[in-house]
Amino acid sequence: MTMRRAIVLLSGGLDSATVLAIAREAGFVCHALSLDYGQRHKAELLAAARVAASLGAVEHRVMRLGLGELGGSALTDAAIAIPETPSEGIPVTYVPARNTVMLALALAWAEVLGARDIFIGVNAVDYSGYPDCRPEFIAAFERTANLATKAGVEGAALRIHAPLQTLSKADIIQQGVRLGVDYAHTVSCYQADSEGRACRVCDACRLRRQGFDQAGVSDPTVYQKNRM
Repeated sequence: MTMRRAIVLLSGGLDSATVLAIAREAGFVCHALSLDYGQRHKAELLAAARVAASLGAVEHRVMRLGLGELGGSALTDAAIAIPETPSEGIPVTYVPARNTVMLALALAWAEVLGARDIFIGVNAVDYSGYPDCRPEFIAAFERTANLATKAGVEGAALRIHAPLQTLSKADIIQQGVRLGVDYAHTVSCYQADSEGRACRVCDACRLRRQGFDQAGVSDPTVYQKNRM
């Protein structure tokens, strides 16, 4: 049988871990790709390595990407405070062009491996309003991928899978539990400490905690003591 390879963008957070489990269940041989893009902490990259190992990725690569050198986001610039209460509009934790660049790199690796499928954990329900998480962006990128690549031009259609797109955080967690995801391995916090302990107060922590509560699943997140 020909192996069905897939590239899975793996941040180390709750959503991308679930997506890796979904891709594996669908029968794909999963190659996990994480990006060191200049984020304020590296705990999520360590989490990504744990998730890749626990969910059977055949390979896990971490690529360096200097988005932090451009600034413009609280996730890459320590001079911009992480919001600790919900805000209106697109928050300062939005990283300009992040998903576009990450998908482009995943696309390049897919061509090298002969993979036709890329998985990404974007969500348009319980999310922070980022424009590059919307269904229309994913559809537009898939069209671009098939226009801009040798594989696409030669008729080997490329697909961008966003299986969490319309799910609530609670739905995502319930699906992950069914698939055997150990969420204790994951880090979702925007300002986790060096040990991966979460702050409890950022938007990512709020959505994560709310999701576990609504799913009726025990939250395995370890929080910083000074944030209790």
